[in-house]
Amino acid sequence: MSRPSWLFRIHHLSRLPRLTQLPLGAEIALILVVKIAILTVLAKTFFSEPQAKKMRMPTEQVEQHLLAPAPASAPTITTSAVSTLPSTSEVTHASH
Repeated sequence: MSRPSWLFRIHHLSRLPRLTQLPLGAEIALILVVKIAILTVLAKTFFSEPQAKKMRMPTEQVEQHLLAPAPASAPTITTSAVSTLPSTSEVTHASH
């Protein structure tokens, strides 16, 4: 009986060389530390400051918005409101 192809792949992966001669747990910890360091540098580089000063909001206002209770019911669209929306045939598109 022949082995399935996925079993050959798993066997091949187990023979890959390790990055260091450290014990496996230490090697995994080292890789995690390097990964966290890279992610921290990327976060500080690209996400530390907003692109524009106008993007800043007072913390109290954000907290109030996020912690406010949800509205009792969602607004419903009436048939008169639907009839005032333009149909797709009325929308004009610019040609290139």
